Amino acid sequence: MPRFALVMAAAVTLLTACSSTPPAPVPVPASSSAPPPAEQVHLSIGDSYATGFGPGGTTESFAQIVAKESGLKLVNLACNGATSADLATRPACGPDAGGKTQLDAAVEVLRGGKTALVTVVIGGNDLTPCALVQDPLDCATRTVAGIQTNVAGTLTELREVAPDVKIVGLTYPDVFLGAWVNPSFPNGKNLARQSVTMFQDFNTRIAAQYDRFGAKFADVTTATGGYGALTELTQDPKYGQIPASVAKVCTLTHFCDRTDVHPTPAGHQVIAEAVTAASR
Repeated sequence: MPRFALVMAAAVTLLTACSSTPPAPVPVPASSSAPPPAEQVHLSIGDSYATGFGPGGTTESFAQIVAKESGLKLVNLACNGATSADLATRPACGPDAGGKTQLDAAVEVLRGGKTALVTVVIGGNDLTPCALVQDPLDCATRTVAGIQTNVAGTLTELREVAPDVKIVGLTYPDVFLGAWVNPSFPNGKNLARQSVTMFQDFNTRIAAQYDRFGAKFADVTTATGGYGALTELTQDPKYGQIPASVAKVCTLTHFCDRTDVHPTPAGHQVIAEAVTAASR
């Protein structure tokens, strides 16, 4: 090949190499600047059943168990000793109260838009005095009417701000069944018998109130052995042969041996399971 041709061939090769498109750079994933999803809330209002108060001090309550097992942040506004009227008239408790009533503080939490579940446990402190009067059933009938009014007022305000949020209302164990074996009650067996009718009436009327507002109802009385026939006996290690429903209440509450209406740790677990089942 002539020398000129060799030089031209080399030049063409060099130019081709220099003008070829370089390989595309490997893309580097962009760092995400989006914030993590906001933590969802379990909002709890009510009385000492929600706080976990008991004769040995404060323990893990059903509300804490539900929040933990559901992966929710618990905002607990409940107060020991609260009545149904107190929800709208007395300051809430806990670090999120902000000096407001339970109802006002709950409305503020709901406005944040992060609430996945609301639980309401109230009415037990309204009813407790009826165990000590001459006619417990008449007392309970009159008292439940007031509880219904107060619960309706609470649910009205909750629904106004959060019409679709999941709400679960709770009832209570029939603790007065424990009067069957509790020596503090001379007429304990009679009170235990009357309590079955009292709780049936209370739960029917309160459940209907929650239903009016599209809320679920956790029948804790059933879950903790209430309504059972007192003729169905079992052998209890401490009290001997007693009605099976009485034995269950003795295991799940402190009423039989301490005249204390609060649940045992096992009782709180059963209540939490009833709430979870009702919320599905």
